[in-house]
Amino acid sequence: MYSSAFRSRGTVTTPLSSEASFAGRLDAAAASMGEPGRPVASACEGAGGGASWRRGDALLDDGALLALADRFGTPLYIFDERVLRERASFLRSMLPRGTGLCYAMKANTFVLPGLVELVDRVEVCSPGEYRICREVSVPSEKLVVSGVHKDAETVDAALVDGSGRAVLTIESAAQMELVELCARRRGVRTPVLLRLTSGNQFGLDAALVRELVGRYGTSETIDLRGIQFFSGTQKTSSRRVSRELEKLDRFLASLEEGYGWTAPELEYGPGLPVAYFEADSFDEAAYLSAFSEALSKMAFAGKVTLEVGRSLVASCGTYLTRVVDTKTNRGERYAIVDGGIHQLVYFGQSMAMHQPACHLLGDAAGGEAEPWSIFGSLCTVNDVLAKQMPLVGMGQGRVLAFANVGAYCMTEGISLFLSRDLPRVVVLDSGGEPRLVRDALRTDVLNTPSVCPR
Repeated sequence: MYSSAFRSRGTVTTPLSSEASFAGRLDAAAASMGEPGRPVASACEGAGGGASWRRGDALLDDGALLALADRFGTPLYIFDERVLRERASFLRSMLPRGTGLCYAMKANTFVLPGLVELVDRVEVCSPGEYRICREVSVPSEKLVVSGVHKDAETVDAALVDGSGRAVLTIESAAQMELVELCARRRGVRTPVLLRLTSGNQFGLDAALVRELVGRYGTSETIDLRGIQFFSGTQKTSSRRVSRELEKLDRFLASLEEGYGWTAPELEYGPGLPVAYFEADSFDEAAYLSAFSEALSKMAFAGKVTLEVGRSLVASCGTYLTRVVDTKTNRGERYAIVDGGIHQLVYFGQSMAMHQPACHLLGDAAGGEAEPWSIFGSLCTVNDVLAKQMPLVGMGQGRVLAFANVGAYCMTEGISLFLSRDLPRVVVLDSGGEPRLVRDALRTDVLNTPSVCPR
């Protein structure tokens, strides 16, 4: 029988200039163009108190985006904190009251300073990500240190850094031994989440989870905080998510029935989908309503925290890239841009197979749309950003804006290939003011061998 715990649910950044508000100058630049171009009308209305969110480029018309391209150059990433706030509010409005949000920072580290106050927890998956969190002053008590490989130095630091205590996930018996050893040396009781495997290299087999619950349920050094589960991203089926929750519900109940241990928390990665391409569009409000209903039906009444990354930050980003050459080969029009797939990756290697949310900035001065294939600067036939996209007024010097680039685009590509520079990264704060959070970086220095005198 369930106990009473199981019941039905009811970066340090620097302003670029001390001049008058740059946001105001963006507005002036847009107005000076006469025809403001094509604003991106992509407001997505959600249920729940009129909550809504917009893509990053929906808050900036063509003139504003061109002003940013002229000031900072291209290629350029732009991440908008205003969109982040709207998106976080929208997600919370669609979920059962009290549901926590854990941000998987691997999706985008550059928005972390403005995002940390909007979420309950930040997931760290490497020593480098841990150092980033320390650098931008993410509170230790907001960290969950995850990953299949945890080195002793990072584990030890997580036990003692800051005034609070980070949570660590356990993905193997060896990891539990390492965490316990570090905890004993430090004389602290360490909070952990046991990661249940979904059938791959991540996490623990169900039998091992049960064994660890039996062994550490009353430990003086290990504080079992709950279960973590993640089985993939871009889950377009709400039924699949509902089935996962039902299985987790039964598993959590079995731990209480078998070991007298009630998990205080379930951290669950739902893999909420993002519609990157026109063909991927779906009714997100209906999807989230079904997901929320599945959460509410769980008998488990402990804390539920959702691990989100892509769904939270994708919409805040815009990527600008300039056309540097145009040509026609064997009857097909090609536009070469100064960016490429080393800087723009939506979800796997899928850019060439679908039409992304992309348009030319500025007034096209009439004319008919013509099909153009957009290729990047890399020396490979795979460097395709869009194929046969109908565009008006294509020409050298025009700037293309790609939407929904807030997640993974800036880190998942083959950024060291051909030693091309990494683009600048700009974050727009809550007032629309741009801040340069990373300057352009040369990558040739990383690919240059040390030459020893012979």
